This record gives sequence, structure tokens and C-alpha cells, in this order.
Amino acid sequence: MRDHPRHCSVVRITHWLTAVSFAGLLISGFAILLAHPRLYWGETGAVGTDSIIDLPLPFVLTGQSGWGRYLHFLSAWVCVLTGLIYALYGFCSQHFRNDLLPARADLSWTSLSRVVSNHLHLKLATAEAFASYNVLQRFTYLMVVFVLFPFMIWTGLAMSPAITSVFPVLVNLLSGQQSARTIHFVVAGFLVLFFVVHVAMVCAGGFRSRVRAMITGYTTSIKVRA
Repeated sequence: MRDHPRHCSVVRITHWLTAVSFAGLLISGFAILLAHPRLYWGETGAVGTDSIIDLPLPFVLTGQSGWGRYLHFLSAWVCVLTGLIYALYGFCSQHFRNDLLPARADLSWTSLSRVVSNHLHLKLATAEAFASYNVLQRFTYLMVVFVLFPFMIWTGLAMSPAITSVFPVLVNLLSGQQSARTIHFVVAGFLVLFFVVHVAMVCAGGFRSRVRAMITGYTTSIKVRA
């Protein structure tokens, strides 16, 4: 058995901080949503006005979501600051270029179809493949880091009157605070989907080995005797 380096300390620490803050955001966001499970488009929206989506949830926490908003605010700032640290490290160390940007050879139709087929059939990655991300993982992580999370931050800031009073363009580009809330909800749904698929693939590929690598920074491979 031999240990090989897999994840550096910055990646591991920011990964677990993001995981904890994401859990806080998910729990508190659901509590906030239960206070008013309807989505609108435009600047205003309330009971009695036309909504674009009525979620099949009861109004069970109306007037009692103060703890949820506090936890959501705290978790959001932890997530943002953690993301900034990760982004700075990713650019300065060329982590994004070396570990997440797909190679030209991986963009061929043959390579893409093979990776997608392996994922759909939950085929376990080999020890060699575990040493780096495949092209589908790279695209997904890039989408999460550079599209979904920035949209969550943007729409979250657009729902804050204190922020939009200084930077009204944040909410104006989204057609209003209720539009920002609706987009926030949709993007959150994509992030939850990513989380579910991510955990499923970790379990399918070897839960203990992958969690161990994200905790210790090393992955274990079996040394084959000649």
C-alpha cells in the first residue's frame, strides 16, 4: 500500500468550510422559504398578488423565520469568504488551469461519450483515474465555481435593500427583488442537485477512500509486485 498526494491543504479546508456553510444555507433557506413558499417576478410580491410558482408547501413559519435569516446571513458570508480564498489560490497556483480546465484531447466526442456512459452506469474509476478529475467532473466543477455560486451571490445581494440602495444596478439587471429571489431559488435547486449527484458518485467510487483523501490529502493505492 502506498500513499499518494491528492488534495492540498487549501483545497481540503475550503472544501469542508463550504460543505458546512452550504448545510447552514440549505437548512436556513428552507426555513425562510416555508415562511412564504411562493415565487414572483418583478419588484414586489405578496399574498394576494399573482405568483409565477406556488410551491406545494404550507405557510408554517410565517413571522418566525428570524433565526433562519440570521443563520442564512452568517452561512452566506462564510461561504463567500471561503470562496474568495479558494478562488485566489486557484488562480495563483494555477489549480484551475492544471486540475479543472479540460485538456483538448478530452473534448473529443469519443472521450465525452465514454465518460458520460461510465457515469450513467456508475462504473467505478480506476486508481489512475482517481488521481485526476475526468472531463465531466471538470466541466461540472467549473460550472459550480464560476457560474452557479456567483449567481447565488449576485441574487442574494440583489435581495438586500441595504446593498441595492448603494448599487441599484445589481437588482435592476434582474428586473426586481422578487425576480432575484426566484432566480436564487432556481440556482439553489441546481446546487442541491449537484450535491446529491456528488455524494452519490463519491459513494459509488469508494466513500472511505475519497473522504480520506479530502481529510488527509492522500489517497492509497496498492503496490503490485513485478
